[in-house]
Amino acid sequence: MPHLAHITLVVRDYDEALAFYVGKLGFDLVEDSYQPEQDKRWVTIRPPGAVPHATTILLARATTPEQTCRIGDQTGGRVAFFLATDDFDRDHAGFTAAGVTWVRPPADQPYGQVAVFADLYGNLWDLIQYTDRR
Repeated sequence: MPHLAHITLVVRDYDEALAFYVGKLGFDLVEDSYQPEQDKRWVTIRPPGAVPHATTILLARATTPEQTCRIGDQTGGRVAFFLATDDFDRDHAGFTAAGVTWVRPPADQPYGQVAVFADLYGNLWDLIQYTDRR
């Protein structure tokens, strides 16, 4: 059965992206290997506690002007990623302490508790604890 293996996030620099996603958000580094034939790195991350074969985020360094102009605006200003948590207060406090920029404060919605933050490039993320375990 097909499944979603990776999603791509265009970044300016691998190491600054890792400093944010692994250093500030606590994501797990799954792989970071150099691909000499293409002079690039294969860098994948996933949220902490994800199952071993869960979808990963491929951090793809922009190499063309077209790719560079997409950094931070891959979805035209809409929320791009939805980071589900089992403890909203814990993760909101941890991200705040790590210096994450909140775009919208925590709010109770019919589907759960949610706040929106911007990553280091300006991509928008929901931190969300669903009420019905979607």
